[in-house]
Amino acid sequence: MPTLSERDHAVLWHPYTQMQTAPLPIPIVKGEGSWLVAEDGTRYLDGISSWWTNLHGHAHLHIARRVSEQLHTLEHVLFAGFTHPPAVELAEQLLALLPRNQARVFYSDNGSTAVEVALKMALQYFHNHGQPERRTFLCFRDSYHGDTFGAMAVSSRGVFTAPFWPLLFAVEFIDVPVLGREAEVLAQLDALLTRPDVAGFIFEPLVLGTAGMVLYEPEILSEMLRRCHHRGVLCIADEVMTGFGRTGPLFASEELTEQPDIMCFSKGLTGGTLAMGLTTCAAPIYEAFLSQDKMKALFHGHSYTANPVACAAALASLELTRADECTEQRQRIAAAHAAFHREIAGQPGIRAVRHRGTILAVEYDPGEGTSYFSRLRDAFYQLALDKQVVLRPLGNVVYLLPPYCTTNQELELLYAVLRRMRELVLDFTPAPTLPEFLHD
Repeated sequence: MPTLSERDHAVLWHPYTQMQTAPLPIPIVKGEGSWLVAEDGTRYLDGISSWWTNLHGHAHLHIARRVSEQLHTLEHVLFAGFTHPPAVELAEQLLALLPRNQARVFYSDNGSTAVEVALKMALQYFHNHGQPERRTFLCFRDSYHGDTFGAMAVSSRGVFTAPFWPLLFAVEFIDVPVLGREAEVLAQLDALLTRPDVAGFIFEPLVLGTAGMVLYEPEILSEMLRRCHHRGVLCIADEVMTGFGRTGPLFASEELTEQPDIMCFSKGLTGGTLAMGLTTCAAPIYEAFLSQDKMKALFHGHSYTANPVACAAALASLELTRADECTEQRQRIAAAHAAFHREIAGQPGIRAVRHRGTILAVEYDPGEGTSYFSRLRDAFYQLALDKQVVLRPLGNVVYLLPPYCTTNQELELLYAVLRRMRELVLDFTPAPTLPEFLHD
């Protein structure tokens, strides 16, 4: 009888996977806290919260109870012309926590669609104001905002998007204002802001995830937003990854003195339980769509918009996230990451270590440039699995983004794998030597 993995291989197509060469997927049948349990009983420590989604641990009883209760009450209703308590309650609670300028909530299905909604809001905002020529977006080089066409267009041009380049709308890229490059990036921004066609600036606040957890500071981002606002350019914060405590505060934008006009959320929104996206906006954005002219409405929607069960999961997760216990968990993880950062930074085989809140990234030095397709990637991935740890290296950059319930003992298991990866780098790329007669 075929195994679950073999049955999968016969019928499924997995994301970001070359199906011809990839090994059979690991069959997971259960989740417990920070652990995933395979069909054969092997337990794997989830060091990346299953693609950054799981905040409080797998199969969390509090979220499961709330989801079960909602399933017995109302599983779904169309959200055009109807509403329901979980959608209203979630919007009320989120708006009370977000920057004070955020006034309205628009529900969707995932992070990419949350970004699509934000882009359409920005473009139609200017269209409704009689400025349809304002349709250019500014984006960070090496950014990632999703895999739908609009989200791809405002993401860095690279291997993920190469087949679709001819179909993506044009954007203007600026460099990330990492330490020491702030003035240079401000000059790039100022030059672009002189153009009359700029509609918006979309950014991952403080951390560029897929770029390798590249960090920059809130002061420079606040200044960039201030200059955009001075020119009437809308600012869109993509908090799909950074939201709900990942960088320390509940939202990365809390650290800014100048606030975004539009914000995007997903991933941790439901605690990793159900697919859901959400876009919020300031009152002037919403008001630009209010009119006797029905053509000025926002024509966007999804069949499962504001799904009551997903809203219930999000409410339960938000309750856990706001609890003192969760704040203490995040602070504990951040302190442990900081200690490991100090330990490993500067060691042979380490190019850089980056840390903010519960996010830690180690950029290993393989003796060549940093690349998503580094030859170290597969070796790192297999090493982690051999140690019963789930990590997903970004080439030669390996990051940790664990569930908040992860204990210090479990964190030490993750750090031990990162230490072993450093040893692998030193063995994997020995210093090249030349025959003696070639030295002349």
